[in-house]
Amino acid sequence: MEANFVIQLGDKAHVPIVTFSATSPSLASLQSSYFFQISQNDSTQVKAITSIIQAFGWKQVVPIYVDNSFGEGLIPYLTSVLQQAYIQVPYLSAISLSANDDAITQELYKIMTTIPARVFIVHMSPSLGSKLFTLAKKIGMMNQGYVWIVTDGMANLFNSLSFNVRESMEGVLGLRTYIPRTKKLDDFRVRWKSKFINDNPKLVDTNLNIFGIWAYDATIALAMAIEKVGIGNTKFDYNESKTSSNYYMPNFEKFGISQNGEKLSEALSNTRFNGLSGDFNLLGGKLQASIYEIINVIGDGEKRVGFWTPDKGLSRNLDTEGLIGNNNIMYSCSKNVLGSIIWPGDMYSIPKGSEIPTIGKKLRIGVPVKNGFNYTEFLKVTYDPSTNSTQATGFSIDIFKAVLDVLPYALPYEFVQFAKPDGEMAGTYNELINQLHDGKFDAVVGDITITADRSNCVDFTMPYTESGVTMVVSMKDSRKKNAWAFLKPLTWDLWVTSACSFVFIGFVVWVLEHRINNDFRGPLSHQIGTSLWFSFSTMVYAHREKVVSNLARFVVVVWVFVVLILVQSYTASLTSLLTVEQLRPAITDVNQLLKNKMNVGYLKGSFVEGILKDLGFEDSYLITYQSAEECNELFIKGSVNGGIDAAFDEVPYIKHFLGTYSCSKYVMVEPRFKTGGFGYAFPKGSPLVADISRAILNVTQGDRMKTIENAWLKKTSCLDSNTEISSNNSLGLESFWGLFLIAGIASLLALLIFVITFLYQHKHIWLPNSPSNSIWRRIRVLVMIFDQRDLNSHTFKKSGNKHESSNSPHHDDFGAVEASPGTHCPPSPSSQTESNVSLNGDFSPNTELDVVQITNQEVSPVNNCEIDL
Repeated sequence: MEANFVIQLGDKAHVPIVTFSATSPSLASLQSSYFFQISQNDSTQVKAITSIIQAFGWKQVVPIYVDNSFGEGLIPYLTSVLQQAYIQVPYLSAISLSANDDAITQELYKIMTTIPARVFIVHMSPSLGSKLFTLAKKIGMMNQGYVWIVTDGMANLFNSLSFNVRESMEGVLGLRTYIPRTKKLDDFRVRWKSKFINDNPKLVDTNLNIFGIWAYDATIALAMAIEKVGIGNTKFDYNESKTSSNYYMPNFEKFGISQNGEKLSEALSNTRFNGLSGDFNLLGGKLQASIYEIINVIGDGEKRVGFWTPDKGLSRNLDTEGLIGNNNIMYSCSKNVLGSIIWPGDMYSIPKGSEIPTIGKKLRIGVPVKNGFNYTEFLKVTYDPSTNSTQATGFSIDIFKAVLDVLPYALPYEFVQFAKPDGEMAGTYNELINQLHDGKFDAVVGDITITADRSNCVDFTMPYTESGVTMVVSMKDSRKKNAWAFLKPLTWDLWVTSACSFVFIGFVVWVLEHRINNDFRGPLSHQIGTSLWFSFSTMVYAHREKVVSNLARFVVVVWVFVVLILVQSYTASLTSLLTVEQLRPAITDVNQLLKNKMNVGYLKGSFVEGILKDLGFEDSYLITYQSAEECNELFIKGSVNGGIDAAFDEVPYIKHFLGTYSCSKYVMVEPRFKTGGFGYAFPKGSPLVADISRAILNVTQGDRMKTIENAWLKKTSCLDSNTEISSNNSLGLESFWGLFLIAGIASLLALLIFVITFLYQHKHIWLPNSPSNSIWRRIRVLVMIFDQRDLNSHTFKKSGNKHESSNSPHHDDFGAVEASPGTHCPPSPSSQTESNVSLNGDFSPNTELDVVQITNQEVSPVNNCEIDL
């Protein structure tokens, strides 16, 4: 209030008001052009405090401040910035400047016992702060798990605190304005210390604090402004109205106005120089935001752990990281850039920042005793009478401990076994849940299944295992003696495709070889048989016919490659089909059990008994077991010998059972009855349920879950009943269509080349040279020519030369072209080049063809024959 009053007076009198100790942000709201704050505004450290809290991941903080204008001026800015960073402020603790030790202790106890937050921001004067930390250490709030951060109100004057106070503040983090150490500052400190000791020989504390440095810079700035304006004397203009009748009351109506105040204020605003505190630069009447130094109280001393700058955030060192003036460095809120910190309680581990207020009491965690059960991988409880303590291990316990590590606060607890004096379990799981409901436990941890009935009494967390109750049955070999088993390796579509491909390849080879290969000539039935025989015999590479054309050889090479892969795949699949066991579930559904009145098993004391009775199983067909070994023995006996043919249990237990025994013996089958899975139980309305549920999601979705599963549970690769366990998969067309496509394209390409070549050689046949020659008649002639031997082929040339040399060595022409069965022509000679068939006149049913013999000398008609068309 006093500062506000003085600022108003200066504004009215046009006199600059300079302060180097007032740091409240509320002073800036007066918007006076004559007020100059030569000190660091408290609002600038709010972002630094928030960056530290964000760096360590704390989600709740409690500000503790002095109940006056100094303390209240910071709180609105602090809470606003914290809320923007999603940091909760559950409570504001205001302590009067005149509060005694009892009042402060009572307030601290209130915070400790009712507020879960364990991160405190202290904003108060050194005198009140000294009381606070002394009492906080006395009641145990400076122990492990607590975090204290002090603003520059105390940190700037830390060295002036007494030894006992500094010692009680061990582990505290503080923010104070960073003053760079320069030779100018060191020289001034020496001169100051010497003069101060001479003037005050009885005082011990001779250290110059930040306020003294600001006061020196403010004095220098004011002197420079006066010199700049050139003020010789100070003049005021006064109002001539009557003075006040009261001698002791000031007359503000007659208050004088400085003639040079406005000029001096403007000159002070424009003053720039390098002072003891660094660059002196006023912006809007305030000192520009400075760098904050983060200190950690160790013993009765301090250690710098980092810096905070308005542009770059947290950093370890200003010089090596080049933060000043470097715009390429991003704003940092990482704890990794800070030095090592010793926290309250002489701890190096980072506190969680909050915990459930238990006033020193531990949560009583009830755990079921599973003596006699083989599922100790999930939970095993041991009791030590000498120490009266209960130890619990297993999959469920490791998950619980991992969840507690993820919680943002500490949760002290102790295990209490649910057992009789002799060590046996004191009841069923439902009775354990009822005792939680009655208040004998604070929580129940273990392999507790979430059910609707239990949820009526307690609150469950999210499940940490797969949910459901299912059935496990034994396996049997389903192989049957079948005369048609050789057809199973291939699907019907692959069989049909293969058969069609064999026929097609035979046809292609016949087309390519018919005119030049005697093996593919002769009667029609002989040609068809030879073509099919050649094609199918490629499966065993037993074909004796030789292919002489290059196009046919190309097709055969591609086809043999396809056949090779197809035959090898068929052989492997058939071998597997006839030798590998075809395992299938012996029981496929519940109705089969009920119809045949087979025995089923379940874990003793499990709620599964109720499910089986609801399905219609009578008590005489229900058999209990207490371990996986016992369940296996009951399966071996079978229902006939007093055993079981199926077992019902929860999915985690079933998977563990399958992991223990071979997949060739047992398998899970449908149906699966829905349950909530394994969870942890708490009393109705417990605030821990939501936090632990979120922590369970973090654990189960991370790598920690896999580590715990590998440590306790046996892995199983067993498939469910919907998948046949043996390799009984028939080979389908989808695996070979690429090969058939390649063979088809190669065959069609060879046919296309052959047809183009054939038509080109006989273009005088199909080119229109007479209107009376129809296209169909030309096609018939081409077909007849195709049916004849191609004596120009190298195969017939060789045979023709041998025949000529032995029988008629003096002829120049080659052997005659053999007439096809449909003609009445004698064989006609062929030439060394090609046989020409000319079309003379109109093709009538009795067309006469002039077969022209081309010799080495000339072309002459040989004979006329009549062709039956």
